[in-house]
Amino acid sequence: QVQLVESGGGLVQAGGSLSLSCAASGRTFGNYSMGWFRRAPGKEREFVATIHWSDGATYYADSVNDRFTISRDNAKNTLYLQMDSLTPEDTAVYYCAATTPGSDYDFTSWGQGTQVTVSS
Repeated sequence: QVQLVESGGGLVQAGGSLSLSCAASGRTFGNYSMGWFRRAPGKEREFVATIHWSDGATYYADSVNDRFTISRDNAKNTLYLQMDSLTPEDTAVYYCAATTPGSDYDFTSWGQGTQVTVSS
């Protein structure tokens, strides 16, 4: 299993930007997809974005697909989420995740989360 540690969260004003990072360690030789999820106060955890191991394709939730960009640097074992035009509705704890090797959908490894707060 891959160990994941998020960083880069913080407080930002509406309209601003943040870049999140997720450092992976442990078993990193498998072909696993990675993604970002978030949990807002009083809500269930929801999908944000993913990048597939099979073809590098990226997918986004409708709420973020015109503002967020997911990327992956395999040489650095790091996943990124560039977030632009942030709104208070983006306030949440953001988690990175990795799938079982060979899968694009079965997320089994999770980071501890990093808080993103967007003020009005």
